[in-house]
Amino acid sequence: MLTVHTLNDEIRAHSNNAGHATEVPANARLLFCNGQVGAQLDGTVPNTPKEQIQVIFERIETILTASRMSFKDIVKFTVYMTHKDIIMDYLEVRGPLLGDHNPPATLLIVPEFPRAGIEVEIEVVAAKVDDA
Repeated sequence: MLTVHTLNDEIRAHSNNAGHATEVPANARLLFCNGQVGAQLDGTVPNTPKEQIQVIFERIETILTASRMSFKDIVKFTVYMTHKDIIMDYLEVRGPLLGDHNPPATLLIVPEFPRAGIEVEIEVVAAKVDDA
């Protein structure tokens, strides 16, 4: 089981109360997911950042499922977006999917992505100890 450390008494809290670190137990399988963008299976990209984020989380869920993992196994997010206003869309989509599991995240504002229309890219690291 992952342990998310939220050290708000020792380190200033994040604006969205994200954890400061996630501890991965011994013998855990690790999954490193490349950056996912909001392109749908047919190659189309939704027009709004929020719709793109929804597609990204669907893609992440597919990858996690293929690895016999779930959102609760995410250790860390790295989120790239073209404008800081997109942060609220990210939090609104992420919140219901993760519930009380609040792993750390690094959020970066980038000028643009190589593919036209893409406004967000999210990569995750996940870990899970399989039941014996």
